[in-house]
Amino acid sequence: MKVLAVAAAALALASPASFLQSRQGADGGFAEPGGTATPGLTAWAAIGLAAAGASTGKAHDFLVTHEPELASATDVELAVVAEAVTGGASPALLARLRALAQPSGRIGPALNSTIWGILALRQAGKDAPPGSVRYLTTHQSPSGGFAWAEGGAPDSNTTAAAVEALGPGPAATRALAYVRRLQGKDGGFALSAGRSSDAQSTAWAIQAFLAAGRNAPPGATAYLARLKRPDGSYRYSSAYVTTPVWVTAQALAALAGKPLPLSTG
Repeated sequence: MKVLAVAAAALALASPASFLQSRQGADGGFAEPGGTATPGLTAWAAIGLAAAGASTGKAHDFLVTHEPELASATDVELAVVAEAVTGGASPALLARLRALAQPSGRIGPALNSTIWGILALRQAGKDAPPGSVRYLTTHQSPSGGFAWAEGGAPDSNTTAAAVEALGPGPAATRALAYVRRLQGKDGGFALSAGRSSDAQSTAWAIQAFLAAGRNAPPGATAYLARLKRPDGSYRYSSAYVTTPVWVTAQALAALAGKPLPLSTG
């Protein structure tokens, strides 16, 4: 009975950070249970841990070593953010990021990659190109939301990321009004209209409001708290448990009150 009591107490004290750290391999990479480490998941885990002020282990070494595997614009941009908060983005990766810039101001192939390009540059201590900011605000939808690509339907996650990229201002005010319309009666936020609340959309919403200098929406943090599991990880939603490392990493940054770009001071 004593052993069971000790085990129960240990689970009660499990934190999201300790859960993430338990998923890190000797090479610094992070993997989902039963999976293998990838640069993308390692980047998200490193960002979440850095936001919480927790050790990221050898995540930076893993990310630099696996830079050749980064295929898409957003892969590169996410890795720049993660490297920047864990030891500094490598010159080679920053060069790849700069090469994504287009004369139109777009960074990479889409609105989403432009958002992440601005975030990556700002996280690396660089100014956001004025042309890229104009490109982004020009493509804000009439609803106030932002879509993954030109002509697409807005969603809460892309819109929240856009607010983090742009910071406070008229565009952010309109975007937050769109995001707020996706909050459910349970306090959580959905990816888009007609869908149920989920942890990641809720985490994005919290970070967007914080990035714009607002308080987190009432009920959002409580919704996330209800999704916490005994091992410190977070459910994707009340109905599903999936990709716990990814979900927990994104929830951790929001619960730490740290929108992107993370303050490293």
